[in-house]
Amino acid sequence: MLDSLGIGSSADAGRFGDSGADTFGHIAEACACGEDQPNSLGNRPLDIPVLSQLGLVHAATASRGNWPAGLPRVDPVGAWGYAVEISRGKDTPSGHWEMAGLP
Repeated sequence: MLDSLGIGSSADAGRFGDSGADTFGHIAEACACGEDQPNSLGNRPLDIPVLSQLGLVHAATASRGNWPAGLPRVDPVGAWGYAVEISRGKDTPSGHWEMAGLP
């Protein structure tokens, strides 16, 4: 579980000023096109082989609707998924309660 690493935005994101939220996707895009990297690194895609094998990229794809830029396609060996909050509070404490199964 990675708290605060968003993989796409929920349908109600606009109500909270979060339209287009996708922390993971934006990091992948920045790495794929070489943004915010020293020139000596060039364009290097995000390199997360273990998280990819565990299914993070597949979960992100299911949530956001497309494959994140620059990441290779791998067959996951782990179970993966994503969740959308059901509580009205979009804060850390209510999110933690939901992740624990106590909405």
